[in-house]
Order: sequence, then C-alpha cells, then structure tokens
Amino acid sequence: MKDVCLILGAGSGIGGHVGKRFAREGYHIVLARRSDQAGLDELVTEIEQKGGSATGFLINAVEDDAIESLIARVEDEYGPIKICVFNLGAQFGNLGLGQTSLERFELGWRLTSLALFRVAKCLLPKMVERAGGALLVTSATAAMRGNKGQLAHAAAIGGRRLLCQSLNAEFASQGIHVAHIVVDGAVDSPDTLGRLIGKERLAEYKNSLGEGEYRLLEPEHIAETYYHLSQQHPSAWTFEIDLRTHHDLPWWNSP
Repeated sequence: MKDVCLILGAGSGIGGHVGKRFAREGYHIVLARRSDQAGLDELVTEIEQKGGSATGFLINAVEDDAIESLIARVEDEYGPIKICVFNLGAQFGNLGLGQTSLERFELGWRLTSLALFRVAKCLLPKMVERAGGALLVTSATAAMRGNKGQLAHAAAIGGRRLLCQSLNAEFASQGIHVAHIVVDGAVDSPDTLGRLIGKERLAEYKNSLGEGEYRLLEPEHIAETYYHLSQQHPSAWTFEIDLRTHHDLPWWNSP
C-alpha cells in the first residue's frame, strides 16, 4: 500500500492543488469535500490522468462520526495516512453582530475547531504508533486578529490556531509535525473567493490585472509550501508560516 495524503476540504483551490502536488510524489490522495460530486470526480480524474492515484469522498464534517469513519475506512482500504491536510473553512462573508445567528456562530466552531480536534483525536495516536506523520492546517488572517464582520470566523479560526499550538506542544516530541499555515490574503479559487464575490466578478478582476501583478494568492504555489513543510527535517520544523502576495502588507502592518 502507498502512503496516503488525506485532504479534508478538497475544493478546486488550495485543497485540490495540494492533492495534485502530493500525487506527483507518489502518495495516494484521498480528497474529501462536502458537496459537488462532479467537481470531486473531475479532480480525481485530473490526478489520475497525470499518473497519480486518488479517491474522492463526499462527507459532512459536522455529522457525528463522519470524520472518524472516513479515517478508519481510508486506513483500512488505502493505507496509512502519512499526511493529513486540514483545509476546512468557515468563512461566511462580512456579517455584523446582528446578522450572525447563534446557529452560524456555532457552525463556524464545529467546522473550524471541533472538526480539527476530531481529526487529531482519531488520527494522531495512529501516527504516533507509526513514529511519524504530519498534520498541516490551513488558517487565515482572522486567526491572528479580529475584525468587524468576522465574528464567527475569527472566534472559530482563532481557536483553531491555539488548538494547533497545543497539539504541537504535545505531539512534536513524539514525531508528529503539526504546522499552522496562515493564508494572509485572497486566494484565486472559484470555490472560496468566487463563491463570496461571484465567479463573474472574480474573472473580471483577474482580467483587469497587468502581467506580473499578483494580487491573489495562486493555489498551485501555495501547494509548494505544504509539500515543503511535509519534508522538513525534525531538527528544523516550522510550526507557523504565513503566505501573502508581494503586493500585500502582512497582517501585523495592515490598517
């Protein structure tokens, strides 16, 4: 059996491109997402046509036992999960306090923090038994600072960051690399930015940019960072890294 790279949140942006990058290195890629069977099948086919191997699953990560059952099935049918990329998001748009319902706030926590805890609870002991593995966690600017209109997102993803810190403190010495990847800017992805502002508006914006004017993070290049993190020697592990375009100020200097 091949080593497996499991990607939770495998859309056409970061998750899908990370899958394609690890497939080039011989991993069997397991892609899990909440919806869009056609898009999932297309991603699996693209990986296979380039000589890789992949499997796709639709799961609802907030359902009881969905994550745990997926991990058990993958390990049983496809091989040991060497790399887990946690790429689930809970970006609901720009919503103030009055627009943020209790249900939406709780859903953000379930997708962003509780789901990660469930992955860790189920998977990290298996990695410890095998004396190695990596948990690579996608994060965002909101994990570093709150902002108006980001109540649910910032509270949830800020909790994700501290959970990653705690997991790293417990498991790094046991051979498990936990990395928190802050994507500090807008990603060129129809599944995320395209959904928030509309695919037509996204296309218009991209067409308006001049050559070499990179104002959106390109997911195929983000994927290189994920692969690099997975290959780091334990004497020089990165816990936290932030990515942005060369046009953007970092989160600590932005107004």
